[in-house]
Amino acid sequence: MDTYLARAGQGRETAGRTADPTIGELDAAASVFVRARPGLLKIANRILGNANEAEDVIQEAWLRWQGTDRTLVVNPSALLRTTTVRLAINVVQSAWRRRESCASPWLPELVDDRATPEAVVEQRDAVERAVLLLMETLTPRQRAAYVLREGFGCPYGRISELLCLTVANTRQQVVRAQQRLATDHHRQPVDSVAHRRLVQAFLTAARSGDLAHLERVLSADADRPPACGPACGPPPKRVSE
Repeated sequence: MDTYLARAGQGRETAGRTADPTIGELDAAASVFVRARPGLLKIANRILGNANEAEDVIQEAWLRWQGTDRTLVVNPSALLRTTTVRLAINVVQSAWRRRESCASPWLPELVDDRATPEAVVEQRDAVERAVLLLMETLTPRQRAAYVLREGFGCPYGRISELLCLTVANTRQQVVRAQQRLATDHHRQPVDSVAHRRLVQAFLTAARSGDLAHLERVLSADADRPPACGPACGPPPKRVSE
């Protein structure tokens, strides 16, 4: 980002602070930001897949832009784009970190590599029981949406792509999953091989932060390919689950 500054070595997106900017300076800064805002919002939405989170990122980018010494900035648009990307990535990384203390009452605290062997065994047992409950209670789509969203903070946009659903339908899958779990819905038989496969995928994702294998397992269970592109066609208008 330093390449966007008129002088080298002046910092990154907060490249020094202006001292008591005048109203005219703030108006000029606002004019630049308003012109760039639609493109910045597209960038944030593409990374986060969540309109509310994207708006929060844009607001933070504006605050950063206000505090930047704009006399040093050669390319305002490039600086704003880079700031937006970094802020959005920070949000994604924070979501991954939140997986370490899952708030869902139906998902266990995830495995701590520093735990004692006895604690690791207990944690794995807790994961096995939790995954069994999810498989007994939820449909495959509900399970996929619930685990990725509630367990790992995955953006709804990403989950909707995996399941070939709209974002609205994906949110509804999570709501339905929560309702079923809360009301002790009728239990269904669980295949032991599928159970072990999902437990291992869950543990791997928890330890490494890499969701690729877990996404493949969950999307395969939901009878969908692991990644959906244009070939999937438009998402269904109504979800029967």
